[in-house]
Amino acid sequence: MTQPRPLAGRPGWPAVVGPVQVRAGLVGLRPLRRRDGKDWREMRIRDERFIAPWDASSEHGWPERHSRAMWAGHRSVLRMAARRGEAAPFAVTVDEQFAGQITLGGIQRGALQSGWIGYWVDSSRHGRGVATVGVALALSHAFGPMGLHRVEATIAPTNTPSRAVVGHLGFRQEGVLHRYLDVGGSWTDHLLFALTAEEWEGRLPGVLAGQASSTG
Repeated sequence: MTQPRPLAGRPGWPAVVGPVQVRAGLVGLRPLRRRDGKDWREMRIRDERFIAPWDASSEHGWPERHSRAMWAGHRSVLRMAARRGEAAPFAVTVDEQFAGQITLGGIQRGALQSGWIGYWVDSSRHGRGVATVGVALALSHAFGPMGLHRVEATIAPTNTPSRAVVGHLGFRQEGVLHRYLDVGGSWTDHLLFALTAEEWEGRLPGVLAGQASSTG
């Protein structure tokens, strides 16, 4: 896949990362496309029970939150954030097929050089290392071409699958964010995890080797 031309003053974006061959197939990252909307809607509506328990509260029902108009607005917001240098919104692909999303957001420059990461993967790919490999690729891009020094992840204590991903990748738990996010109509505590460039250095080959044969 051809590497897109970076935007002026936006190191590392837009970008294609990978793909890499692991047990699940060829896993890669690329910018979101308009035509991803159909898969995005179908996957997220089908996977409501896997995603909704951790998603921020909304006045809209789950199907309404995943209409064509919502996809257009969602993608537009992410594209504008990327153009401002505040985000890097990726599609996760497996064998070149849309399989989920990974977003590096809240990017701050200057003395901080930090951001957060969020992710979801289609349930048909669960247990095959797709999320772990996708996040690993995003981290290598964040700490490499994007020049970030620190990446954070905030995860609900009961979100065991997401905690497993950051655990595999060496994130440290730094604390508890009390009543951090409105989820399902209630202010919910989240755990704060973080990883720095020094901690990540040299880890990608080991992650890929592990996902060539193991579950996760």
